[in-house]
Amino acid sequence: MKNKKIKFMPALALLLIVSIMLSACGGGKSDNAEGTAEKPVELIWYTIGTPQKDVDKVMAEVSKYTAEKIGVTIKMNMIDWGDYSQKLQVMTASGEAVDIMFTASWAFDYVQNARKGAFMQIDDLLAEYGKGIVDTLDPAFLEGSKIDGRNYGIPANKELPAQEVWRFNKQLVDKYKLDISNVYTLESLEPLLKTIKENEPDVYPLAVDKNQMPYVPYDYVIEKLPMGVSLDTTDYKIVNVLDSPEMKQMLNTMHKYYKVGYIPTEAATMDSLTDVQSTGKWFADRATSQPFADNLWSASYGYPVVSTPASEALIYNWSVMGSMQAISANSKYPEKAMEFLNLLNTDPVLRNMIDSGIEDVHYKKVSDTVMENLDESKNYDMPTFSLGNLMLTYLNPTDPDNKWEEFKKFNDAGTTAPLLGFNFDTSKVTTEIAAVQNVREEYWAPLMSGTVDPEVYLPRANEKFKAAGLDKIMEEAQLQLDEWRAANK
Repeated sequence: MKNKKIKFMPALALLLIVSIMLSACGGGKSDNAEGTAEKPVELIWYTIGTPQKDVDKVMAEVSKYTAEKIGVTIKMNMIDWGDYSQKLQVMTASGEAVDIMFTASWAFDYVQNARKGAFMQIDDLLAEYGKGIVDTLDPAFLEGSKIDGRNYGIPANKELPAQEVWRFNKQLVDKYKLDISNVYTLESLEPLLKTIKENEPDVYPLAVDKNQMPYVPYDYVIEKLPMGVSLDTTDYKIVNVLDSPEMKQMLNTMHKYYKVGYIPTEAATMDSLTDVQSTGKWFADRATSQPFADNLWSASYGYPVVSTPASEALIYNWSVMGSMQAISANSKYPEKAMEFLNLLNTDPVLRNMIDSGIEDVHYKKVSDTVMENLDESKNYDMPTFSLGNLMLTYLNPTDPDNKWEEFKKFNDAGTTAPLLGFNFDTSKVTTEIAAVQNVREEYWAPLMSGTVDPEVYLPRANEKFKAAGLDKIMEEAQLQLDEWRAANK
């Protein structure tokens, strides 16, 4: 066209062509002043954990990356462990602007809030914008987190089974030449706790906070509510776990430990153990483990941590749903939210930036796959498990090269807990569940932390649970469980 000479053109036709050319070159409708690209969409992300000093600084770098990749910027809001569920409940009820939110079986309850309409149903979004997630995740995660056949959240690609462990501050283990090899039950800890109590007055022998739930061998219908089936059940009878002999023994032991000073006096009101862990002023606690978790904890705390099993490794609903990201039903940008979650779960650069911060500020690369924390990491120390695909994260210097292959073996070897796949529909007992949760708020932390005498407080708690409607909830749950078992053989 440019080589041809145009001798004559009517004015109207010329005006039309000029208009078309200007439009093709970007002179048409645009969202920004320069008219060359759309303005990035800001996604508001709420997640759990102790708020970090450098979170805005890191998200500014994250946003540069995501703006270029998918046209979004990220505003992350962190809410502390003990406050997260309640604050998210208030936010969603008020319709506050949010796009992505952390949810789990144990925090801002995934199943119950999906059924209440807090989350968007994402099957179509996954198919169109989340193909990388579907290809990457072990199918058991998406299948195991379906509610009534639909997905409402994206599980983190992590360990499938859950195994409880006793963790120890290795500095104190070594200092007093303590043998942890025979520790398994709560009672077996006693001689070690006694040694620490007698020799380290500034150290918590057994670190416990208000959120911890001591281990008993039951599979809970709703996480942190006192009803479940025994792990070795044959009849699948749902019982009040507070009435079980295992729970009564555990509560008595915890109270004994509290009275002799092994447990913090403020345990029932402590929001988290983060400050205690940062100072190293603890000897033992309990945690849920994964392959090579000791290396992760040691790198995070800046001193060595070792652990020993406290339970078998089983796949529960709560372990499949133990860390998830959901798109809010109030999100204005669900497609962009899914694009971001897809990138988070498939792009190592983004995943590690969100997890570890800014390279050469918060961490340094030791090799292509290995990183080491720098001093500034104290201002950005995120809970790795809560942020998406774990198997994209850098290794710690002490991790073996085959760490993620070992994860996959661990997942493949997991055996299923009795209630895996059963999701209780609480719609017929919502009033009773709200009442039972209120009773739980009153009694749970004092009982579970050993602060109060279970001989006195357990009967009171059970009386109040009963009055609140626990029996009715259990009856409805039993009916649904029996129907589910019949349908799934």
